[in-house]
Parts: sequence; C-alpha cells; structure tokens
Amino acid sequence: MRRPSGICKRPVEQIAVRDPGPKRGGLGSGVVGDAIGSRKHHGGETQAVYAFAREELDRWGRELGRDLPDGMFGENLTTWGLEVDDAEVGELWRVGLTLLEVCGPRVPCATFAARMREPRWVRRFADHGRTGAYLAVREAGVIDRGDPIEVVHRPGHGLTVPMFFRAAMGDKELTEVFLGARVLPEAEHEWLASLR
Repeated sequence: MRRPSGICKRPVEQIAVRDPGPKRGGLGSGVVGDAIGSRKHHGGETQAVYAFAREELDRWGRELGRDLPDGMFGENLTTWGLEVDDAEVGELWRVGLTLLEVCGPRVPCATFAARMREPRWVRRFADHGRTGAYLAVREAGVIDRGDPIEVVHRPGHGLTVPMFFRAAMGDKELTEVFLGARVLPEAEHEWLASLR
C-alpha cells in the first residue's frame, strides 16, 4: 500500500497562506488546499511554505537533461530573481499580502527521490547543498503568480540556509555555531540539538 504524498505540486495563479499551527495536530501545510503526506517529518509552523528558486530548477534541468516544471521539487512557492539559498535564517520576505520568515532548509527524503527517479538523487541534491527554504507565515494572505518578493528584514548574522543544512548533515562546528547563536526557531533549535 502506497502512502499518500504531498510532493506533487502544479502551478496555480494564486495561493492563500496561513499559519498551519504545530507539526502534529495542526493543519499541516501553510498553503490552503495543499496536502502533507507525512506530518511526522513535514509541515507545521516552521515548514508552512517551501520556496525553491526557478534558477535552481533550470540548473537541475540542464544537468538532468529534462524540463522541470514549477512545483517539481514539491515547492509551493517557486521564486524568480531571488537567491533563496542566500537567505539568512530569520530573514523576512513580503510576498503579495503575506509576510514570510525563513526558518531552514529542506532535507531531501526518499519520497523526493522516488518522484525524481534519478540515481542517487538524495545524495546528489544534498551534495549540491542548495535546498531551498522552509518558511513560516507571520502574516497570512494571498500570493499571486508574479508577485515580487521583497526582503524586508535581513538579520545580519550571516547564518544562511545552506549553512544550516550543512549543520543538519553533520558539520559539528556549524551545529555549535547555530545552537550558540540562538537564531533558529525553537522547533528547529531542538531538532538540530537532537542530532548532536
């Protein structure tokens, strides 16, 4: 029996986003009408929206020799012209009527690998290190296709999404930097501390 998955996304003209509450017991996704297949590992307040850059999809498409449509990586916000992976943890983005906070990286999983049908996909994606970013919803609202993304606050601590990913993948020095800096949302701080 196959477990349901929320990874298959398709482009739409508009999404409504809201705070989904906690990972367990909450609404799952922050995108109204979206589904989360495994709430044990995905969804909740700090994984309400998953953003991935169109430029990165194009780069992967060239490497894989195929077109990758918006949503192919399970993202519900495909950006253009914003270096998602240069974002600092805690950065705030104004998108449409919403305010979103960068919380951390995507950690590739077996479901993602099955969707991609590429050899050693999880390792390849992880080794590249540009995973996109999970976002929390600080102000609910609507995002229309083509809405500009404005970075309204950058914390200035220099701790980026790819650095957090490297810490999560076992870089002990970066793990200690993140835990000592206290820049992560509480759930991410506890999760990273549990990986020590």
